[in-house]
Amino acid sequence: MEKTSRIPGFYKLTVKERVKKVKEFAGLNDEEESILLSMDGLDEKTADRMIENVIGSMQLPLGVATNFLINGKDYLVPMAIEETSVVAAASNAAKMARVKGGFKAHASEPIMIGQIQILDAKENAVEELNKHKEEVLELANAQDKILVSLGGGAKDMEVRKLSDDMLCVHLFVDVRDAMGANAVNTMAEACAPLIEKISGGRALLRIISNLADHRMVEATAVFDRDTIGGNKVVEDIIHAYEFASLDPYRAATHNKGIMNGIDAVAIATGNDWRAIEAGAHTYASLNGYKPLTTWEKNGDGDLVGKIKLPMAAGTIGGITKVHPMARISLKILGVKSSRELAEVIASVGLAQNFAAMHALATKGIQDGHMRLHAKNIAVMAGAQGDEIDKVAEIMASEGKIRMDRAKEILDEIRK
Repeated sequence: MEKTSRIPGFYKLTVKERVKKVKEFAGLNDEEESILLSMDGLDEKTADRMIENVIGSMQLPLGVATNFLINGKDYLVPMAIEETSVVAAASNAAKMARVKGGFKAHASEPIMIGQIQILDAKENAVEELNKHKEEVLELANAQDKILVSLGGGAKDMEVRKLSDDMLCVHLFVDVRDAMGANAVNTMAEACAPLIEKISGGRALLRIISNLADHRMVEATAVFDRDTIGGNKVVEDIIHAYEFASLDPYRAATHNKGIMNGIDAVAIATGNDWRAIEAGAHTYASLNGYKPLTTWEKNGDGDLVGKIKLPMAAGTIGGITKVHPMARISLKILGVKSSRELAEVIASVGLAQNFAAMHALATKGIQDGHMRLHAKNIAVMAGAQGDEIDKVAEIMASEGKIRMDRAKEILDEIRK
């Protein structure tokens, strides 16, 4: 049977039933199934190796977004996040995108930038450094022969004059399937003494840049006009996008919604979501703070969404192979490279943005969110076991999802 991420009623299944579906989709083994069902994927020894002064672990729910069709391939997308409605919204957006063929995405080569700051260089330092570029690149590549053997390594160098007494040397490093911080930082530190000698200056900072604007990813999707609610909805979503493009106060929230999806996948797969956030928001700020997506109408009257941003995500290195849940998440995704992972992440970000824009342009952001949040309200009101669903259902049917109403309903049930 052909593998598909289109699983109607997935949210209605029990946790065990969902895990069974995911196991079948991703070919998980019994041990991996047990880790998922344990709700405790990080053991004490592993945690103690990962960071310092460990006293426990802070868990996040791990869900899977269904319905994703990206470049003709079906994906179940693991998402680690505490916020209600994000996974459901992404799944619903992906379902609507399937009508017109899903998402089309493309990631560039995985080039990261290492920066070497040079102070008080001699007058002709830029010219001298450019003359010795190949020597610097050769030294950089001597630091990681395995990376070079895989087709990666330092590919180019650029010298930038930032002020009268400050230069910055950029090493452009193809990091293959890693995020790349360790490889790039090692190269930058190793090359600093040679760059000092050539420039006659003093090397100070030697570190990767999280503005990975040579490691970009783009994704597009067409949303059928009738599927999403008609021409008025299309027009209103475009007006909402225009609001974000004109106003940084709105753009901040617009982009935050995008990062809801992006961060959740990055965390699930053991990637550095803080680096991805830094790169995304800096990129959005290059010409005044702008949305990371664009929305327009095509000739058929359908809605077309596009996203473009830096994406420093890897499938090896960091904790991608250390954390058991990160390993399982990558196996569920089934991605074969960091570029494919970037394409999935960007598509999820675009889906998340569509879901938020669609909600805002129609019934408002709180309706669906609060309905899904009703169970949390019920728990906070003191509901236990079967009481949780009963209280949540009554609040949702009434449209009164509040703590005071939850307590009233709970009292009525118990009486």
